[in-house]
This record gives sequence, C-alpha cells and structure tokens, in this order.
Amino acid sequence: MPSVAFEIELRTQGHTFVAGIDEAGRGCWAGPVVAAAVILHPTALAQPGLLEGIDDSKRLSATRRAALLETIHRRAQAVGVGAVPAFLIDALGIIRATRLAMELAVFNLPTLPDALIVDALQLPTLPVPQLALVGGDHLSYSVAAASIVAKTTRDRLMSQIEGAEERYGFALHKGYGTAWHRAMLQRWGPCGEHRRSFRPLWNEEYDGSGY
Repeated sequence: MPSVAFEIELRTQGHTFVAGIDEAGRGCWAGPVVAAAVILHPTALAQPGLLEGIDDSKRLSATRRAALLETIHRRAQAVGVGAVPAFLIDALGIIRATRLAMELAVFNLPTLPDALIVDALQLPTLPVPQLALVGGDHLSYSVAAASIVAKTTRDRLMSQIEGAEERYGFALHKGYGTAWHRAMLQRWGPCGEHRRSFRPLWNEEYDGSGY
C-alpha cells in the first residue's frame, strides 16, 4: 500500500509543498494523455489514515475511483490537471507528450510545488527537486491520488469524445487497444482522435470510410 514516507522525507528537507504526479492514457490508441498533480494537505500527511483506500488507479474499479476522488479533493491542498491531445502526441512522441501533460498539471496547481514525486519520469524543464519513483502510484499517496485524478479525468473526456465519435465506442474502452476498438478501426478507419503514430494505426491498412 502507499505511504506518506517520501512526502515526509522531502518536507524534513525543507520542501513545504510536495506534489505527486502521474498520468493516464499513455498506451492508448486514441484520445489525450492526461496527467495530474496533487499536493496533500499537511493534516493528511500527519494522519495518513485519512487517505485509506487511495491506491494505484489501475487497482481500483471505476466506482471506487469516483468515491476516492471526493476524498482526494477533501484531503488535498491543491490539485492540477494537464492534457495533451492525440495530434500533439503524434508530433512530439508519447514520452515528450507525457512530460508536457505533467508540466501542464504542475502549472495548473493553484499552489506551485517546491518538490515533486513523479511516477517513473523526471521533468527536466522544471527547476525543483524531483524524485522519480518506478511504481510510484503504489508507493506514494500523493502519486496514487494523482493517478486517480488523471484516470477519472481522462475517462470523463473519453466519454465526451464518444458524443462526437460514437461509432468507435470510446466511452466503453476509453481508447485502449481492445478487440472491439480494433474491429471498429477495421470497419471505419481512424478518426481525428486516433494517434496515427501508434500501432496498429501506422502499420495496418484500413479500408473503412473514415480513413
């Protein structure tokens, strides 16, 4: 389970505002990559039992994530979100696009952090101390909270995209590479929300009318 050990260690080093950062949608075939940054309130850091249940979003059901989102907003001092659309993912590459989404999430915080805990990546353009944790969304409560915010935000965006591109079933599979998604690509071809640089889009022929 996550803990607040990394946050507390950074605070003892003099960093008052420690943000956990994570992303959602990095491996999808369609839609944006979304990142979130969460600074937990000092009360929550002092009483981690208030954060019970917050974990890597991939380990939680959609219903549980929605319930925990309310907890996060009660226990957070600041929450920021950033998103990078499919066409920029194609232009920049997924790693640069993911970093950009994370940077935007930090810039959208109402309180700017003076230290970061990032899931796996480092953000070299941000001149603050950073701790890159592989599997950070299962180790740090701040990063786990960010993973839930990013996932719930992205799922909501994909459901909104479904309204314009309902034939692809984005509300169901959220842009991930499911068998149904592949079947709809075979039938209709890609739309403007698809990442043309991702498999299977760049190495397969599509005969659908949407190509």
